[in-house]
Amino acid sequence: MTFQITVQPSGHQFSCEADETVLAAAIRAGVGLPYGCKNGACGSCKGKIVAGTVEHKAHQQRALTPEEEAAGSSLFCCAIPQADLVIEAREVAGSSDFPIRKMPSRVSAIDRVAPDVVVLTLQLPATERLQYRAGQYIEFMLRDGKRRSYSMANAPEVDGPLTLHIRHMAGGLFTEQVFGTMKERDILRFEGPMGTFFLREDSDKPIVLLASGTGFAPIKAIVEHMIALKSTRPMTLYWGGRRPQDLYMDALCRQWEQSLPNFRYVPVVSAPLDEDGWQGRGGFVHRAVVDDLPDLSGYQVYACGAPIVVDSAKRDFVQLCKLPEQEFYADAFTTEADLAK
Repeated sequence: MTFQITVQPSGHQFSCEADETVLAAAIRAGVGLPYGCKNGACGSCKGKIVAGTVEHKAHQQRALTPEEEAAGSSLFCCAIPQADLVIEAREVAGSSDFPIRKMPSRVSAIDRVAPDVVVLTLQLPATERLQYRAGQYIEFMLRDGKRRSYSMANAPEVDGPLTLHIRHMAGGLFTEQVFGTMKERDILRFEGPMGTFFLREDSDKPIVLLASGTGFAPIKAIVEHMIALKSTRPMTLYWGGRRPQDLYMDALCRQWEQSLPNFRYVPVVSAPLDEDGWQGRGGFVHRAVVDDLPDLSGYQVYACGAPIVVDSAKRDFVQLCKLPEQEFYADAFTTEADLAK
């Protein structure tokens, strides 16, 4: 059985199979619904059911509470239609410009940049090039059918290998392999590009870039993309970690601040040890933004990191700093622990 999905306010329509999620059908049809994790953990694909009914697969209540579901909200990455649907969602222009492809890649370098972070460099076949937007991610296809997602950390203008920033998660299905048995010249298969977290180039608003941990990866790609564009939009990067070593490319950020007239860098460390000798900003990284920029009404914010960081930032920026909610763009990194909740 096939159901018809109509998106408001655009009027776009697409078909959805009876066992298919609304988001999967939209991606297949090239309709740009917003999304991030695709597994019910981040909440980026949340929208409204205007007409019709859905059943939700397992998801985190943080992403869609029972109260929200009762009021007609839906996580489209987990929503299986039970009838023809009319949904309300803000579509993302440009999200389907580049086709999603399955590609092989060869590991060309595994560089340890922090005790628990590596930069994984992937060489694509000589005749292939992955087209993507800075901020998007790929999904590794593992042998057991599971997938793991990582953002590209280099801008699409940079010809050559892809780079990814991977943090070690104890017991992690993929990261244990990266930090343990993976070696140069290993072959990895992935699918991409995916996600609707990327720079909105039709705006000239100043930008706040907010990253926690390896959430820096897509933020780095966005900065490099703006450099390639010769953009003059003001950018302020707030990068947070528990200890200074978590800011594993601090020197690069300081170099940007020295060389880019419109770029400012604010490192924030929440739990330094005495031996770190940290003299900089402390506390939660998003609170540093609130302290520095109490009026965000004229800004865009691009945030990437742990879900608690992204959720707290959105709440406080909108409620305390007058940021228009539609100008908050986010990619909440989810781990295997998040998916199990």
